[in-house]
Amino acid sequence: MTGKGAKDPMTLNHWYYPPMSSRPYIDVAVVMRRERVQGEMAKWQTWRWVLDDVTPQEENFGHAPKCLREGDDGALWLFPNFKVELFSDDAEGYLLNVTSPDPCFFVMWRMEERIALSDELIAVPERVSLSYHDAGRWLDAQETIEQVPASQDIVQWVREFANDHYTPEVKRRQRPQSFQALTDRFGQPAKVTTGDRSGRKVDGA
Repeated sequence: MTGKGAKDPMTLNHWYYPPMSSRPYIDVAVVMRRERVQGEMAKWQTWRWVLDDVTPQEENFGHAPKCLREGDDGALWLFPNFKVELFSDDAEGYLLNVTSPDPCFFVMWRMEERIALSDELIAVPERVSLSYHDAGRWLDAQETIEQVPASQDIVQWVREFANDHYTPEVKRRQRPQSFQALTDRFGQPAKVTTGDRSGRKVDGA
């Protein structure tokens, strides 16, 4: 496996699609890259971590994270075994993604809190999704979110699922103000007093 730009375009043959009777999903691996910081920021920070790729899971990836390459210019780490599922109740989130100008995989990652996988802290992916809503929730929680483009085959797969399950929310017709019950400032039914042409007062609820 190589980095961005050098790998072959992903096609349906790269992905495993379960039987239609189960929840659709694909198995993927995430590649994280450590690179040197350029420009003025290099005065305060030498390295940074970025999302490099989301690639189809392969049997020879194994089950544990591993370093693919490390050198003076940075490092490349592989994190296998992420299941990206499609949920029918999140069809709108998938539709928002695939109808955007750049449909993508969303990856949420965090820096290690203590050294565990290497001799220094590294960035570890936690979640992978194709839902715009998932990405929004993670951002709201102040998580780090990055994205990489999804192939046309994946986009079509997600689009078909979203179209099959998305039901636009039905907006209830607002009740005209004239038909709404009148209440006083305490929330109790108001008593309306009107006058007829003779000047007599006519009380009614």
